[in-house]
Amino acid sequence: MAPLRSSISRHGLPLLAGALFPLGLAPFDFWPATLLSLSLFYLAQRTREASFVTGWLFGAGLFLCGASWIFVSINVYGDAPVPLAGLLTLCFCLGLALLHGVQVSLFARFGSTSQTWAPVSFASLWVLFEWLRSWLLTGFPWLYAGYTALDSPLRGWVPVIGVYGTGFLIAGLAASLSGVLSTRASRGSVILTACFLALWAAGPLLAEKNWSQPDGERVSLAVYQPNIPLEKKWDRRYFFPILDQYADATAGLYEDADIVLWPESALPAYQDQLGDYLEDQSRLAARGNATLITGIPMRIERDRHNSIMALGQGSGVHHKQKLVPFGEYVPLEQWLRGVIAFFDLPMSSFVPGADATPRLKANNQVIAPFICYEIVYPDFVLNGARDASIIVTVSNDSWFGRSIGPLQHLQMAQYRALETGKPVIRGTNNGVSAIINEKGDLISRSEQFQEEVLLGTIQPYRGETPLTLFAPFIPWSLAALFLTALFFRKHSDRADPD
Repeated sequence: MAPLRSSISRHGLPLLAGALFPLGLAPFDFWPATLLSLSLFYLAQRTREASFVTGWLFGAGLFLCGASWIFVSINVYGDAPVPLAGLLTLCFCLGLALLHGVQVSLFARFGSTSQTWAPVSFASLWVLFEWLRSWLLTGFPWLYAGYTALDSPLRGWVPVIGVYGTGFLIAGLAASLSGVLSTRASRGSVILTACFLALWAAGPLLAEKNWSQPDGERVSLAVYQPNIPLEKKWDRRYFFPILDQYADATAGLYEDADIVLWPESALPAYQDQLGDYLEDQSRLAARGNATLITGIPMRIERDRHNSIMALGQGSGVHHKQKLVPFGEYVPLEQWLRGVIAFFDLPMSSFVPGADATPRLKANNQVIAPFICYEIVYPDFVLNGARDASIIVTVSNDSWFGRSIGPLQHLQMAQYRALETGKPVIRGTNNGVSAIINEKGDLISRSEQFQEEVLLGTIQPYRGETPLTLFAPFIPWSLAALFLTALFFRKHSDRADPD
């Protein structure tokens, strides 16, 4: 029985810790669950048996419970049979979990010796690996610990230190508390825990601070959610009915709304194939002194882009830069294209737009536009929103069905509003469309899987949060903090042994 209990403790604890982590995120929003998850993960790393497998098991629990919604797009819309879709989802999740294996290996080798400094090393490594995941192999910046801050006392820190900084405070408190409660605490450990608790306590005070300033009058909005099934979207039999649906639903909105928003790739054709239709909509919008913003695929010579453009009283085009693997382009295309239907989805031959700051104009407002996946990249949004007064994001989360994926996506859009101090307008095909204020609060939101026009107003904001100015330095600061912890642990080990 002893070997069995040891095996359960060694392998079951990190797996359980990973599975608990997503409960702190949307749609569950129970932030203590993520704090507990990271506490258990820290304890698992402090055992003598901690190894690469410890981290890999934690990552397996995390991604299988938090990101397995990709199964829906592979199985339902990629037409892959259940066993194959399950295998591909498993490979994706277990592949991502390898990063946590490396994380634990580094902690075991360099950061775990000192009782006092180990929590700092743990928290620094945690965030550095989150940052690494934001760009490695095009990036998967999903399931970050900092997103739980939206519903926690740390909310006030979000515009100051962002998702990486709040992730550090969450991981740091989780590790220091578990260390203090599970062992005979040293004076240094108690002081460190008190410091983390003090920073958490400062969050509600910071939440009262307004970092950005109102800019002009309120803007009236109409967000149209068409709820068009994907199986109809690219079926040519529904081409004209879809165009008519958009036109009919929007005709009465231009007179009352300053901005009318359609979702990502709203119309089932390239922009150059819809010249007369778009000109008619632009003319109607201009007559009502309104701006129509719509997602639309574009062809420029041989390149295909997933784009967003402003018509009527607006102007500008943005070509998506952060493309979704397999959904918008196929890695190793010469080998994978045509193998199964999932590798040949409609509109999966896009190329990224030029590396430039996205901008649209709507009357006298500067709009920072982001398409689907782009809104989940913290640094990309911070750079793009710096001089804008409103953020617009369009998406088509139909690919993920009734899973938790679309609700996680909405939560990240709310977080970007709070980070930047700018309101966010979110338009989707079948939900969740939303109007979000500069504090990250939902002013209004649509129901999922129904046609709906979401009406409301927002106050544009100008100015920069502290995070906008200092965001590029946060990962490097945490790296420096990790190295500092390594330096001081050598001195503290003699006076403060475990």
